[in-house]
Amino acid sequence: MRKKYNSYTFQNWMKNARAIAQQLVIPFTVFQVIRTVIFPTTFDVLLLALFIFIALAFYYEWL
Repeated sequence: MRKKYNSYTFQNWMKNARAIAQQLVIPFTVFQVIRTVIFPTTFDVLLLALFIFIALAFYYEWL
């Protein structure tokens, strides 16, 4: 059974870290798309997939 997390019980540094990550994930994803188009390596594709997953997780509030 999965435990539900209440965002109001997070400590201040966790809230700040989450807010910073939300702001930075889109620019990193755009940069990684450009890099993957120019130099497609396995690592770049996996990193791009990870950034897309994190961006979707923030958008749909999975994290």
